[in-house]
Amino acid sequence: MTAATHSPLFPQAPETADAVLEGLDPEQREVATALHGPVCVLAGAGTGKTRAITHRIAYGVRAGILHPSSVLAVTFTNRAAGEMRGRLRQLGAQGVQARTFHSAALRQLQYFWPKAIGGSLPRLIDRKIQLVADAAAALGTRLDRNELRDVTAEIEWSKVTQTVPADYPYAAAKAGREAPRDPAEIAHLYAAYEDLKRDRAVIDFEDVLLLTVAILQDRHDIAEQVRAQYQHFVVDEYQDVSPLQQRLLDLWLGDRDNLCVVGDASQTIYSFTGATPDHLLDFRLRHPGATVVKLVRDYRSTPQVVHLANGLLTQARGRAADHRLELVSQRPPGPEPVYTEYTDEPAEAEGAARRIRELIDAGVPAAEIAVLFRTNSQSEIYEQALADAGVPYQLRGAERFFDRPEIRKAGIALRGAARFGGNDSLLDDVVDLPSQVRAVLSGEGWTSAPPAGSGAVRERWESLAALVNLAHDLAAARPAATLADFVAELDERANAQHAPTVQGVTLASLHAAKGLEWDVVFLVGIAEGMLPITYARTDEQIEEERRLLYVGVTRARERLHLSWALSRSPGGRPNRRPSRFLDGLRPGTTPTVGRSGAGTGGGVERGSTAGTAAAPRRVQRTPARCRVCGRTLTDAGEMKLMRCADCPSDMDEGLYERLREWRAVQAERSGQPDFCVFTDRTLMAIAETCPESPAELARIPGVLSRKLRSYGADVLAICAGQEPAEDEGGD
Repeated sequence: MTAATHSPLFPQAPETADAVLEGLDPEQREVATALHGPVCVLAGAGTGKTRAITHRIAYGVRAGILHPSSVLAVTFTNRAAGEMRGRLRQLGAQGVQARTFHSAALRQLQYFWPKAIGGSLPRLIDRKIQLVADAAAALGTRLDRNELRDVTAEIEWSKVTQTVPADYPYAAAKAGREAPRDPAEIAHLYAAYEDLKRDRAVIDFEDVLLLTVAILQDRHDIAEQVRAQYQHFVVDEYQDVSPLQQRLLDLWLGDRDNLCVVGDASQTIYSFTGATPDHLLDFRLRHPGATVVKLVRDYRSTPQVVHLANGLLTQARGRAADHRLELVSQRPPGPEPVYTEYTDEPAEAEGAARRIRELIDAGVPAAEIAVLFRTNSQSEIYEQALADAGVPYQLRGAERFFDRPEIRKAGIALRGAARFGGNDSLLDDVVDLPSQVRAVLSGEGWTSAPPAGSGAVRERWESLAALVNLAHDLAAARPAATLADFVAELDERANAQHAPTVQGVTLASLHAAKGLEWDVVFLVGIAEGMLPITYARTDEQIEEERRLLYVGVTRARERLHLSWALSRSPGGRPNRRPSRFLDGLRPGTTPTVGRSGAGTGGGVERGSTAGTAAAPRRVQRTPARCRVCGRTLTDAGEMKLMRCADCPSDMDEGLYERLREWRAVQAERSGQPDFCVFTDRTLMAIAETCPESPAELARIPGVLSRKLRSYGADVLAICAGQEPAEDEGGD
């Protein structure tokens, strides 16, 4: 596994601010120099988005425009945050905070809890599944292991979408979620789980965001203190933002707009967790003055791989497809993708292992090869096949490198040798850094030759070998480096979660592979029922499966192998067929009916600070308060109405009925349930506020930008006592 762009392992920091910009393409340079106001970067796979935003931060810091401590860069995984910190360090921009949403919120929550609430912050639980099991037991509900995992996922989704237990059945139906149990039963389990947390004085990871939001909403003094600290924000993977994370970001921003977001709607693959690309796609509506930069120069993959990736999205449908980017490869031509059909899954695994063995024997490093599959349950058969072929491998998604027991012990040994090496007989006859590291690690089980076979022993050896390789790289970059320098480098990497490369073929699910890349990628199990997965039934779910395959394809730099099996086991009925997503792309097939026309190209679009009536200015996010009594609102239903449930309503009943009649017509036209147009509560909120302009209508929770475009003119006409136009409305 390597970073998204190639660079020396230990580069020297650029000498000047202008030197930071060297090597950037025109669009990347636009990103790096757009340091004021809202900026939206639409970045296709392999186009160097991390390079662009880290150089943006570094250029601003080195030019004296941004103060390091005033910048907060947020992303979604510890690995991505660690990579960002590592790159900023290499660019000479130390002191910038690069964190996950949860990590940034937790720091603020720990700091402000005594002032806002008093006492100590409740204990944060690592995993909620045991607490969910206890809640189920308290209700007398029996859940098997899979149901327990699925119910836990539903609770997590509810919390990031700010859905309270009582609203879960309605919200799940509206979102098209297939609940693992009766929705009313899950709502009871969710409520029992929340009660149990309170009884035990613990919080979960979603609570970290919820509580931080609550404190920033209720305590203006604390919100202003945070805003005084952080004045410039960068959000990576913005297509994966949940409503709760967006709410937190709005509170961090306040009434400012120094925000840079980066994302790609075509890589939205986490909607099951509450992520939505709407915030990315609607950025210009919320920020009419935004600069939009599109990155389409693909530096990762060959033209053959890029052609397949573009072809996948050509057939896509839906809103994300409307904003797809047409990638343009910047690399020399390579081999065409290889498509292989097997009789059964064991034959497919053996075939992949055999080809991988041949590649390694031909000189391809094992660390530059990956096997990617749709579900983790597919991993075992490939582990066995690779072990049988004598191929080292590592499982992506296992514990983090610096948390592994053998790495912790090795770190202690290396630290001791660096401090007291003169008294260590192991170091008597070695001088250079790699030899010193090998000598110390030999006492921890490292040998010059790898152990036979696979399993835990081989995995431990691979971990220690990664440290040896890192020592060679450091010595090559800095010949005078000492063992103490090596330990310091390990400490910095551990703090940044910037792990060295482990030599071994990577086995990973397509979800876990996001953000990574390899020279050679094997996409296996590309058959109907697996990709798209059986339970993907709606158009939206099918399109997310297509995007998942797109993410898999764009992980490959040079070689891409796609395969499927006609049956699950030897001798089984050959009733499977290749994935519909490959129709028209693999030789001898015709495309399914899809979209036509090319995606958008690269370039820069300058926003207008004046704004237009059709694109209302960004709504300032102030704490949600009841417009009748002024109390802070936390319930989702009350926030939609902008008043407490028991405060008097001033709703125009006649207007409400006219809106309901109009909604029924729109729903019939589009073939959707009524609530897919607007929910009853949204109509009540409209009837209570009677908006007179697009901006006023946009302030009502539930009136998203898409619905504002589709239905705004009709709704405003009805509110004004007029008849909506006959040919308008509808999606």
